[in-house]
Amino acid sequence: MKINYNIGMEKIIEELKGEKPKLLLHSCCGPCSTSVIDRLNPFFELIVYFYNPNIYPEAEYLRRATEQKKYIESLGLEYIQGDYEVGEFESVVKGLEKEKEGGRRCLECFRLRLEKTAQMADTLNIKYYTTTLTVSAHKNSQLINEAGLKIANKYKVDFLVSDFKKKSGYQKSIEMSKEQGMYRQDYCGCKFSEKEREIDSEK
Repeated sequence: MKINYNIGMEKIIEELKGEKPKLLLHSCCGPCSTSVIDRLNPFFELIVYFYNPNIYPEAEYLRRATEQKKYIESLGLEYIQGDYEVGEFESVVKGLEKEKEGGRRCLECFRLRLEKTAQMADTLNIKYYTTTLTVSAHKNSQLINEAGLKIANKYKVDFLVSDFKKKSGYQKSIEMSKEQGMYRQDYCGCKFSEKEREIDSEK
């Protein structure tokens, strides 16, 4: 049964009763972070964590990281950039190289980034963690939330469920990133999604 995680998030926010706890927000890129931060900032003290070892090639990673940092600093928020651990990504997707975009390979990639975020939140004694990944119209929010909740059980953190594409979140991210003059990539990030983009463009 499909769960409306947007309603779940709104319920958690309501239960805060005006308190503003810290939340570690995993961000996949600057454009996706725009509308998500806009949605969460009134209710949480946000720290943005950029951990995306899946991004290929390194020049693309550095471009996205630079764009993200620039935007976060313009908002006066705290920014943490994780290590570019390509080997970690290659390890978790080993044997899944031929999976189609959106399949099991993507799920393992989600899990890797969510677990690193939960670990960081636990280390920094931050109560909540979540991710911008659910803002994308191309990502399965059910799988992302299920993974986030399961991983939270391993650490002393709470996963803030979400479906940030709801309430026109995805469209707002496009509009906000355009207003900021932000670089917006045309593939998810990994070498597999880049290859699929090239195949699609040749059709």
